[in-house]
Amino acid sequence: MTRLGPSTRYSAYALGLLTVINVVNYLERNAIFALFEPIKHDLNLTDTHLGWLGSAYILVFSLAALPVGLMSDLRSRTAVTAFGVGLWSIATSLGGLVRSFPGLLTTRAAVGLGGAAANAASTALVADYFPGARRALAMSIFTAGLALGGVLGILAAGQLEALYGWRVTFMALGLPGFGLALLVARLRDPLKEGPMPSVLAQLRHLELGTVAILSACRWIVAGLATAAVAAWVADRQFGADSAADGAIFAIFAGLGLAINIVVWVRQAARNEGAGEELEQGLETAFEGLLRAMRLVFRTPTLVYVFVGGAMISFGMNGLIGWAPVFMTRELHLTVAAATVLLGKWGLVAGIAGTLTGGLLADWLQPRYHGARVLIGSSGFLIGGPLAIWLLTIRDLELFVPVFAVAFFFLTWYNGPLTTVIFDVVPAKVSTTVAGAFLAFIHLAGDAVALPLVGFLSDTFGIGTAVLVLPAMALLGGVVAMGALRTVKADMERVVLASTS
Repeated sequence: MTRLGPSTRYSAYALGLLTVINVVNYLERNAIFALFEPIKHDLNLTDTHLGWLGSAYILVFSLAALPVGLMSDLRSRTAVTAFGVGLWSIATSLGGLVRSFPGLLTTRAAVGLGGAAANAASTALVADYFPGARRALAMSIFTAGLALGGVLGILAAGQLEALYGWRVTFMALGLPGFGLALLVARLRDPLKEGPMPSVLAQLRHLELGTVAILSACRWIVAGLATAAVAAWVADRQFGADSAADGAIFAIFAGLGLAINIVVWVRQAARNEGAGEELEQGLETAFEGLLRAMRLVFRTPTLVYVFVGGAMISFGMNGLIGWAPVFMTRELHLTVAAATVLLGKWGLVAGIAGTLTGGLLADWLQPRYHGARVLIGSSGFLIGGPLAIWLLTIRDLELFVPVFAVAFFFLTWYNGPLTTVIFDVVPAKVSTTVAGAFLAFIHLAGDAVALPLVGFLSDTFGIGTAVLVLPAMALLGGVVAMGALRTVKADMERVVLASTS
């Protein structure tokens, strides 16, 4: 019997909901960048400390991307997404209550864990709701949340901070996610048949009771607690001007997460009460994880996209993170004025660029097999030099139009390059490979860029430090362009495998 897919109307609803969730995800992530300056003065931090605050989300997001991608393939993608949205909402609101650098670092790490849980699963859901020729445009709409949410986060946080301060800002920004978590928990998975289970049934299937969560994540909790204490000791030992506390926190928190992942794997292997179906599912999922890792190295297109994507992530997310600080210090704007400028023109240029990239890629794809690679990469060949020039401009009247044009081209890549991953891997491991991609580009990209630029800013000034960012994004576009030589063969290999 041929399985009927979801209706066009329901697919559009699912895409809309998942896009809104992606918007809020990046809103929660990027809001802190507009709050760097008031947080720095309130908590007496350095720019290197600020870089670690931005990187905390990314480090945990990246480390958790693989295990949550695996859980999504094995369990319920909609329930994992709902859990992630709820977690990041709680953690964002708690950020307004902390009184120290380690405490704020802990909440940002928790936001990263929630973001990882939601992102990998929701990306795969979009890909399955829109197969074939419609996928690049759908993925562009979905990934428009990156630009839209990132800019809205900076804009909303800047305006709220000017009115109520940075603490109330965090508390307020965490509220929208709670409603979204309930909605996505009721979303149908296009790969699953049968009646839709209730929200409570999905949570029971994931074993996400409060006690179960604390028990299952005990090493993460222990790692974060140890990290907070160690960072506090380092702060007292080396002083507020040292970045040792941030580095020590990252080490202990990462160690706790790594140990917890090992424990999860061992418990899954020993689980005898879940039935034969779950045991086979676990075996298949972990085998799929290993196959996915081997697949990356055996697929030349993925190598180009992974390496180029890390360079692009380094440049783009670094620029987004440090833009408000750059504008307040170099263009002598208030935080509120800087975020209005970034928000207004960033929204227009970012949405236009993301949708243009997706439309061009879908239009050209039937005519040229490398269209998605070409469109995604060429935006950096045009926008990269413009961004380098932009960061040397101190005249606001010239800065605004150059910023809009540069950002338009720099956002072409969002949909097309992400779609390339789903074009060259089998559907059964697509979520896992997407999780591996997210983990790699963020760990090797913006997780390094944010504290590195903070260190360079403490040493040379923000105006000089940020120049490394568009240069790296430009280089990433060049590297990703190398996939033009390999993408056709890799796509054909997937088609042959699916028909054999």
